[in-house]
Amino acid sequence: MRRRAADYRRRVRRRLPIWIWVFLVLFSVAGFVLIFVQHNYQDQDQDRVKQPVLEQNARKVKVTHKKLNLTKEIASANSYARQLLEQMTLAKAYVVIAKEHNNLHLAWQLSSNIRSCQFLLSKAAMRAEAITQDEAEPLISSLSALILKSQDAHYDIATTMMTMKSHIQALEERANAATIQSAVFGQLAAESLPKNLHCVNVKLLADWITKKKIQELAEEKNNSPRLLDNNLYHFCLFSDNLLAVSAVVNSTVSNADHPKQLVFHVVTNGANYAAMQAWFVTNDFKGSMIEVQKVEDFTWLNASYSPVVRKLSENNFQGYPLEGSQDFLNPKYISLLHHLQFYIPEIYPHLEKVVFLDDDVIVQKDITPLFSLDLHGNINGAVETCLEAFHRLYKYLNFSNPIVSSKIDPQACGWAFGLNVFDLVAWRNANVTARYHYWQEQNADGNVWKLGSLPAGLLAFYGRTEPLDRRWHVLGLGYDVNIDSRLIESAAVIHFNGNLKPWLKFGIARYKPLWQRYVNRTHPYLLDCVTS
Repeated sequence: MRRRAADYRRRVRRRLPIWIWVFLVLFSVAGFVLIFVQHNYQDQDQDRVKQPVLEQNARKVKVTHKKLNLTKEIASANSYARQLLEQMTLAKAYVVIAKEHNNLHLAWQLSSNIRSCQFLLSKAAMRAEAITQDEAEPLISSLSALILKSQDAHYDIATTMMTMKSHIQALEERANAATIQSAVFGQLAAESLPKNLHCVNVKLLADWITKKKIQELAEEKNNSPRLLDNNLYHFCLFSDNLLAVSAVVNSTVSNADHPKQLVFHVVTNGANYAAMQAWFVTNDFKGSMIEVQKVEDFTWLNASYSPVVRKLSENNFQGYPLEGSQDFLNPKYISLLHHLQFYIPEIYPHLEKVVFLDDDVIVQKDITPLFSLDLHGNINGAVETCLEAFHRLYKYLNFSNPIVSSKIDPQACGWAFGLNVFDLVAWRNANVTARYHYWQEQNADGNVWKLGSLPAGLLAFYGRTEPLDRRWHVLGLGYDVNIDSRLIESAAVIHFNGNLKPWLKFGIARYKPLWQRYVNRTHPYLLDCVTS
């Protein structure tokens, strides 16, 4: 068999088919895509793990971040905020002076820069960061230039001080006038009577005029021997408010152990006398005796006897508030009824001891034990009000007056009118009314005290007042909304002193029921007047 000769030629490499090449390319691309997707997925997982930690760290940064204290920043001598504030203060003064000198362009420039400073300070406060040098320097330079310009315009320091002083004085006068006006309006509102009370007065006046029987009963009561019997318990009230007096009388007799032993002496003015008489004659108060008089019948209480009556009758009395006593603008203080408590021995010459009640009190317990209290030779029994420092005598009286400072202790306690036990025998022996007149004469120019009649009482009864237990008389229900309920419940008498009287719409709602329970709401006149 014939053998082939050896072939040393290089073999020809066979080419792969095209479809195999396409397959290899697609396989490679798919592999790269899978690797890329897997890598991104792992990165996202790592982000999810790290994100809570980052947020937690961020919260820690916020908690521990120390914000700028703008007050301390302004107090710092080196802060830009303080420099801006100081320049603003001076610039504001120059604005006023520039306007007064009709230099409106300079005033406008200063005002514009002041507004820019205020904006920058507000921005710093909002972001809680200090003002930077780049922010402050333009404004500081601009304001400095304008201040120098103002000084060149002869607005020197002396002119600035005089101008600002005059403006401060004008503002103080306006503020004082507004304060006085506010006080007067508040007092006028407090002393005004509701429409339904006027309605009741009109109906009672008609009864007094048309029903002669009422006048006969009133005359009989006024001549009763019980009015002079010192074995009974005598109370006195001076008021022109029918409903208020009725609530006082009703609350006193309702809580008394023996109401038939109570005698009430009421003094009112001529305008309300008929209505008062008709009311107390036609209504029963558990057998107690009620006498009604009018102040116009006290002919002995005239200008020649009383400095108060003389002052009230003077033509220039209405100008007295210009000297500082705005309270006399209140009709309450220019009414003689408000000063009758200093003439009780003269009004009731046959009585030995009385309890004085204000018309804005409510009696919650039997107060007849007051008549058996030992006053230790004193004339006036009253609850002291010096638990707070502002009720010391130096707050009521002008101790720069040598007459006052030489006779009165400025740290002595004040006390309250509203519930007072008066020993009229000791009063007459000490001639307290003459002392009262003396101090009224000393205060003719308003140089001893300014407010109301309490300071006069503090002086007249100084050294002659016996302190009573605080539970006899709790004050403040006409202005203080936070009186302890337990203190009110334990009180024998609660006092609605202040402008928020319980019979007014703006009275304190929390205390109104304490007063309303003693108002006879079922009376036909009250029902008719409230609904009409």
